[in-house]
Amino acid sequence: MKRIGLLRHAKSDWSDSDKRDFDRGLNERGRRGARLIGRHIAAEGTQWQLVRASSAERVRRTVEHALPDAQVAFDEVLYLASAETLMDQLQLLPDTIDTVLLVAHNPGLQDLILKLVAPANENALFDAAKEKFPTASFAILALPIDTWAMAESGTGELVHFARPRDLDPELGPEE
Repeated sequence: MKRIGLLRHAKSDWSDSDKRDFDRGLNERGRRGARLIGRHIAAEGTQWQLVRASSAERVRRTVEHALPDAQVAFDEVLYLASAETLMDQLQLLPDTIDTVLLVAHNPGLQDLILKLVAPANENALFDAAKEKFPTASFAILALPIDTWAMAESGTGELVHFARPRDLDPELGPEE
């Protein structure tokens, strides 16, 4: 059994329009959401053997607030990565790794859920993630496979999904 955690970066800071997309950090709402989802990730209890993250500034800051003690491998290939790129990266993992947490961007993360979850395994969590995978959302997919090379479309089930607004209504959608 392999488990994939997906964490979307927290709400980014758009106050400096001169910054490149890659260089934008987090706004206060994003920092708050990252800390909250980080506590949730810790309480959920999975021991992530590997944490890989986009090297974008907003992802780095999300990791700093959500996973302050984690050893993280930052990788530019995860910046705005598509579901196909994320899948390729998963299939390259050593099989001694059973749990991996990816910290990256949409639409790639949401599309990866849609790609990996088998139609027979669609559930209420899947429906919520399919509708929207907002900033600082966290999901876990379980794949009943022995090797990462076996990670293919329709091989997984979404077993956990949490959004900051689920944990604190004040972090719900802005009106």
